[in-house]
Amino acid sequence: MTRPEAGPGVVELRAEPADRIDRYLVGLGLPLSRSRLQKLIRDGAVTVDGRAVSPSRALRGGERVRVVVPEPREDRAEPEPIPVTVLYEDPHLVVVDKPRGLVVHPSAGHPSGTLVNALLHRCADLSGIGGVLRPGIVHRLDKDTSGLLVVAKDDETHRALQAQFRTRSVDKVYLAVVLGRLAGEGVVDRPIGRHPRDRKRMSVDAPRGRDARTRWRAVQALRGATLVEVRIETGRTHQIRVHLAALGHPVAGDPAYGGTRRARGIADQEVRRRLARETCQALHAWKLAFTHPRTGEPLSFEAPPPEAFTALVRDLGGALEPTQARP
Repeated sequence: MTRPEAGPGVVELRAEPADRIDRYLVGLGLPLSRSRLQKLIRDGAVTVDGRAVSPSRALRGGERVRVVVPEPREDRAEPEPIPVTVLYEDPHLVVVDKPRGLVVHPSAGHPSGTLVNALLHRCADLSGIGGVLRPGIVHRLDKDTSGLLVVAKDDETHRALQAQFRTRSVDKVYLAVVLGRLAGEGVVDRPIGRHPRDRKRMSVDAPRGRDARTRWRAVQALRGATLVEVRIETGRTHQIRVHLAALGHPVAGDPAYGGTRRARGIADQEVRRRLARETCQALHAWKLAFTHPRTGEPLSFEAPPPEAFTALVRDLGGALEPTQARP
């Protein structure tokens, strides 16, 4: 059978028997990935005998299959006037204090309104190494994690900063409120990989995890919780949240790794109700230190936690030190 072309426009054909329509279309040699074809099917751009179907729809053979292929669109982050707190800026890099709720760069679920969009509005140039959707991004924080990030303005600076992160010469210190009572200090040294059943989560039980090492130190005992200081030696996705949960002390307010579920079992009713109001994980990138790639100067920054974090600590009977709290 002649394979149809799949430029912008409409592809129409008579189907051959197949267990799934998405696999069938992939097998035709269309220059579209299976995930892209699945999205077109879910969006109703693929019909069988004039009706929209699911990606798992089986084909008996002989059905009229119609695929509407949209015009290609280049995704590119655009400048947006989003306020962002800048702690340091020079011709080569910028250090920002990212607020809770702000996504670092555009993605499928967040095409705009990100830190990258804000920085493109502020800075004339950002490094192109991260691509058109992640210009300048050397490292990331989760959407609901606040705190310090360094962003590169040129490719040379970007590569040099990446090398510092790779050789673990960047010092990153976080503050977190975790459930339960922790004392002293310790290390979690367990590989992290994609969760075997939930692809949106990470796990220490993944079959092919990557090495990950997290140091923690208890700072202050709270009601039903502990304020801890965390240093990470590696930068795996969700590392702190996964490791603290594996330790049996998930980050308060973290729905993905037990911080919300475990809080429901706390005996103290007042504490339980207070934690139930926490909608973001209580995790803040507090300190960041590295060597300036161009000047060789050691740079060190601190960003006290946001008011929501401070209020949680206060409501649980604690108080941040002056160097930890916002003035």
